[in-house]
Amino acid sequence: MRRSTNRILVSHAGTAPRPADQTDLPSAVKEVVRKQAEVGIDIVNDGELSKSNFTNYVRDRLGGIAPAAQDAQLPPRNINARDLREFPQFFATGGGGFGRNRPGTPGIPSAFLQRMVVTGPITYVGQATVATDVANMRSALDGLDVEGFLPAVAPGTVEHWLYNQHYSSDQDFLFALADAMHYEYKAITDAGLNLQIDDPDLPDGWQMFPDMSVADYQAYATLRVEALNHALRGIPEEQIRLHVCWGSGLGPHKNDIDLPDIIDVILQVKAQVYSIEAANPRHQHEWRVFEDVKLPEGKSLMPGVIGHATDIVEHPRMIADRLIQYANLVGKENVVAGTDCGVGSRVWNGEIAWAKFAAMAEGARIASAELWRR
Repeated sequence: MRRSTNRILVSHAGTAPRPADQTDLPSAVKEVVRKQAEVGIDIVNDGELSKSNFTNYVRDRLGGIAPAAQDAQLPPRNINARDLREFPQFFATGGGGFGRNRPGTPGIPSAFLQRMVVTGPITYVGQATVATDVANMRSALDGLDVEGFLPAVAPGTVEHWLYNQHYSSDQDFLFALADAMHYEYKAITDAGLNLQIDDPDLPDGWQMFPDMSVADYQAYATLRVEALNHALRGIPEEQIRLHVCWGSGLGPHKNDIDLPDIIDVILQVKAQVYSIEAANPRHQHEWRVFEDVKLPEGKSLMPGVIGHATDIVEHPRMIADRLIQYANLVGKENVVAGTDCGVGSRVWNGEIAWAKFAAMAEGARIASAELWRR
């Protein structure tokens, strides 16, 4: 991903508002890419228009899996397990959903509940799908002065939505996923696009295992990073960005793992840019981590400076202040303005999301003017 020497670049974590008419996907991608450029986003994507949710994404692109039988006896998995212990009434009454199932928003909660079972060797079967994604994105970039990226999911996050009934160990399963996903990662970067690795479960998986200690979880997460780096082998780091967060659910998040406990693991990923949730009330104080942790040489930080958990449009001055705060810690040339999670599918509707994006671009302009005049 290009680095700027005279201003803070602007990007985002993934989803953009979906056009009302998506029957012609190439045209819809062109529309959403053009709109991103118009509001001031420098590194744009396809809005994830071809991806409705993790379950469908995995089913479309991996072989060796099948829907679980209705009566299958599978161990329960709760992505809010730690918070559930403390706030049972909140979750019992339907709290903690992903987004708010707005009109036009994919039905993520019900889709996440569909259980998929690994029935044989994991293979990659999404060659045609990723080729279409690449072609649509490349075409949409024509004539625009912006850079493009496409997101793909990390092996460790894929793992959480599959029940392994084939591989003898978690490690064998993870590295099989890594080998399969390598094809998609390389197809994106070979086409000259940047690759965003979506790994929300790298920090968020902590919630799923309420009996693990921090040390146990650090070891658990480190193995997932080793698998991810295996999947990224041979791909130039300058084309790779990593996005992590604590999940897009609108629950309390009181029992999220703290960034200081996971930052060293995150920075082991062989990426140039690290996109980290930083605007929501549970984690916005964690800029302090970078008072003690040095960003590796040549790497960039993309903190979330606007959030998905509120329909309030952040003020550009506040966004600028957040960016300046990070610039003072890691260097102004190493900061990219980003979002906590995918905003487009999680706030009320398109007009709110686009207003948030525009505010982020304006905040980056304010911050850049102040930082580069020093």
